[in-house]
Amino acid sequence: MAKEVKKDPNELSTEERLKTLFQLQTMLSEIDKIKTLRGELPLEVQDLEDEIAGLTTRIEKIQSEISDLKASIAGKRVEIETAKAAVEKYKSQQDNVRNNREYDFLTKEIEFQTLEIELCEKRIKEFTVAEQQKSEEAAKSTAALEERQKDLDLKKSELDEIVSETKQEEEKLREKTKELETKIDPRLLQSFKRIRKSSRNGLGVVYVQRDACGGCFNKIPPQRQLDIRSRKKIIVCEYCGRIMIDPELAGVEVAVKPVEAPAPTQKRGIRRKSAE
Repeated sequence: MAKEVKKDPNELSTEERLKTLFQLQTMLSEIDKIKTLRGELPLEVQDLEDEIAGLTTRIEKIQSEISDLKASIAGKRVEIETAKAAVEKYKSQQDNVRNNREYDFLTKEIEFQTLEIELCEKRIKEFTVAEQQKSEEAAKSTAALEERQKDLDLKKSELDEIVSETKQEEEKLREKTKELETKIDPRLLQSFKRIRKSSRNGLGVVYVQRDACGGCFNKIPPQRQLDIRSRKKIIVCEYCGRIMIDPELAGVEVAVKPVEAPAPTQKRGIRRKSAE
């Protein structure tokens, strides 16, 4: 069986290019419909993942701060024990002083260490309050994280279900679009993609509907309609920039309004005057 020889995109006639472009547009529109079925789920999943990542980082930071506060409390308690030991030592030394000068020096040291103990106890209270606040904040963030994780699992489940239902169809459509893209010359394909990207409904190629552009519905001048029907060159809508083709090339049957026969004119009967 002889292999089908692929034509060079530049060798295709304008009519063939337009037909291929419309086929590509049809495939891409089907892919867009599949994406629409997913709705906002992919964005919602992404937002939840970002929020969970933020909460996780926040909890880790709070836990690190709590650990630092606990270490500070433990450090202050060690300082208190050291100061208490110093006070006991200085008090015992006061019993064996030789003069008032030594006694006064030891008294000042006892007062200093006592103040150190009071300051450490004050710091411990402050650190304890801060630790409690941080623990409460961590608990709230953890609860929020668990809720967001439940929401994420639910959204992911919904998204996975939709994706599994449409995955095969989407893959087939993407394969067809890749095949069609090879038949279109790069410059025209690039222009088509640019037009499609700038269009709100993703349509880069439209067919004429009732003498108007199928994209923006602005009226098309008669001469331009003839150019579109001739398929000799690529015509772009002067209003929305979309590529226009005639309905027949798009495979769309246009209902032709039947021409009504003119209504027969009624002849007025000539009244004859009756003879008197």
